[in-house]
Amino acid sequence: MKRLALAVALVLLASLPWWVGNSYYINVATQMLIYAILALGLNVLVGYAGLVTLGHAGLFGIAAYAGATLVNAGHGHVVVTIGALAATLAVTAVFAVLALRGTGLGFVMITVALGQIVWGIAYRWISLTNGDNGVSISARPSPFGISLLSADAFYWATLAVFLIAVAAMAIFVASPFGAAVRGTRDQPRRMTALGYNVWLTRFVAFLFSGFWSGVAGLLYLYYNQFVSPQAVALSASAEALLMVIAGGTATLLGPIAGAVLVIIMKYIASAYIERWNFVLGAIFVVIVIFMPEGLVPGSVRLWRWAISLLRPQAPPVLRRESGR
Repeated sequence: MKRLALAVALVLLASLPWWVGNSYYINVATQMLIYAILALGLNVLVGYAGLVTLGHAGLFGIAAYAGATLVNAGHGHVVVTIGALAATLAVTAVFAVLALRGTGLGFVMITVALGQIVWGIAYRWISLTNGDNGVSISARPSPFGISLLSADAFYWATLAVFLIAVAAMAIFVASPFGAAVRGTRDQPRRMTALGYNVWLTRFVAFLFSGFWSGVAGLLYLYYNQFVSPQAVALSASAEALLMVIAGGTATLLGPIAGAVLVIIMKYIASAYIERWNFVLGAIFVVIVIFMPEGLVPGSVRLWRWAISLLRPQAPPVLRRESGR
């Protein structure tokens, strides 16, 4: 059943531009995939490493700004991709070294401060970032000679990167390193006693998380052909964290479902509901109350409960006592 569901999902995703037709909704689906990649990267820290961060929009924006700077400097898109991801990894390493000095609330506050530093640079360093006016680019890449100017083409390119990200996350979860990361979340002292370097394990997990945040940031740049300080604001980090928590931490499908929920409310429901933020907040409260583990694990739990109620119960077996 799982393989069948996966095959159906892949067919639906691959054929979405054909059965949707409207370019607006195709663009919305593209944004869902971009933010799903960001949420998957963030989930590495929040879900598997147990490190809640509110600074990942800074890493997301670093890739976008670095890519825009390289594009406008006249470099090819291969150099832009390598340079933007390298810059993101370098900044991620700095973030990790500083943030991993604290745990719990201290870790959260350090990531907030680091994210705000990136936002301040984007907003105030006008000669580099053009301040509040943002940075625009005039072209999208053409991998293997395929133009990505149309909504359909860019959606399929984003889908390909998204599937690679999901595969990478699945390999990470099933790998011994993924198990070690979960061990540092649950029993850091025991992991140290077993000979694991807890700090180094978390540092590498931070780099892995930052890499996929950078990939999402680069896709965001090419999709919008524009980046501004709004992309690195604290609200953007909180939105990404909401996607992970609402969908379900430490799961593969949870961050994806959370990203879909937030983007639907932001770009579709907002056209019909003026106070869509209020509705999103209400949905989040309902999820926390009735599905504290998240939307995807909670839905699975409720489904199994409903199935158990529908199944006929076997009559109790009467046992005869010996000697009677």
